[in-house]
Amino acid sequence: MAAQEEFFAGIPSKIQYTPGAGPRDVMCFKHYNAEEVLMGRTMEDWLRFSVCYWHSFCGTGADPFGFPTLQRPWNEGTPMESAKKRLHAAFEFFTKLGVKYYTFHDRDMAPEGSTLEESNRNLDEITDMALQLQSQTGVKVLWVTCNLFAHPRYMNGAATNPDCHVLAYAGAQVKKGLDIAKKLGAENFVFWGGREGFLSIHNTDVAAELKHMANFFQMAVKYKEKIGLKCQFLIEPKPKEPCKHQYDYDAMSVIGFLKHYGLESHFKLNIEPNHTTLAGHSYEHDVVMASAFGMLGSVDSNTGSPDLGWDTDQFPMDIRNTTLVMKTIIEQGGLQPGGLNFDAKVRRESTDLEDLFIAHIGAMDAFARGLRNAVRILEDGLIGGMLKERYSSFSHGLGQKVEEGSATLEEMEAFVNQNGEPKVTSGKQEKYESIFNHYI
Repeated sequence: MAAQEEFFAGIPSKIQYTPGAGPRDVMCFKHYNAEEVLMGRTMEDWLRFSVCYWHSFCGTGADPFGFPTLQRPWNEGTPMESAKKRLHAAFEFFTKLGVKYYTFHDRDMAPEGSTLEESNRNLDEITDMALQLQSQTGVKVLWVTCNLFAHPRYMNGAATNPDCHVLAYAGAQVKKGLDIAKKLGAENFVFWGGREGFLSIHNTDVAAELKHMANFFQMAVKYKEKIGLKCQFLIEPKPKEPCKHQYDYDAMSVIGFLKHYGLESHFKLNIEPNHTTLAGHSYEHDVVMASAFGMLGSVDSNTGSPDLGWDTDQFPMDIRNTTLVMKTIIEQGGLQPGGLNFDAKVRRESTDLEDLFIAHIGAMDAFARGLRNAVRILEDGLIGGMLKERYSSFSHGLGQKVEEGSATLEEMEAFVNQNGEPKVTSGKQEKYESIFNHYI
């Protein structure tokens, strides 16, 4: 690293925790103290922050209405020369920011060639460098994924494509992606069905496509076991964009799919809250639902603008949202081997290199505040006690039998005949909300 060009000149060699810093101090952590212990774990262990490669180092600021606005110094030269510069820039960023994990698509890391063989050679060369940089810095791969949506061959889908030749290409690409995941010691591997869905039902055999996708996942499971890859498989739900309807619509859709095809023991979910709000749910909804079924594996920590109605991939700065997410994560005992991956991009108007740091620092502080709030909520126990009291009728008698799954409809009838009409009790929603706000 020392012999390489410094891409982020003027940025400190390590962003420091500076409690009490003022509002103008945006290049330090005011709340994220990596080594601070909360409920028996360090902040770093609870939060497991990760930087995503595609938005932070491949993003150009282009959108459907405008040309690129982000001129990055690592984008100069041939595609392979640029890929090498980009890799060094990324590891400089990781070490200065002080994060231990990063995530990438195969085509973020190395450019696609004119053949699969050339693409694989490119990926081998760049990941050889990545392995060296990981060894030098201690930074690890949180997860790898394959880009099965950008190339024109995937315009009708990858694992759900009506042409088996395209599906085979996707399979070959995933095979290489799994090899790279093993090579780099990735702790997870993500499948995002960017074009696994339909734009028109008229030309779509839904049953066939779902079956083919399930069989595709089975192939991935078998190859993972064959090569001895030790990582968690994750599926990332999204309701729409780019498809009108995507098969991995939300957490419950994915969980139902996995259970229907007998895949639930091999996969968990990578929840992106921006996708959750696109599905019409609240920010925390899919995090909570996935966790309730023991299927929450990781979180793509971003946010959106619900008033816009599309996937804006903004950095998460809302403390209410981070508190609810961290409360769920603590209650399930953590996210290991998953983490909080900043699948977020600076706005196309945020053109300074320092803006990348400011965005990540602000988001990390937002989650640190959410973690502290969640710890206080759980340690004080007030909301938990109120919730336990609300469901107390299931702790004894007929309610306990319902809880255990041994009650019968005949017992229900007998209970009502003996006890009459139930007394309806207040849900106290406003009280819960007021108490929750006390901790924010």
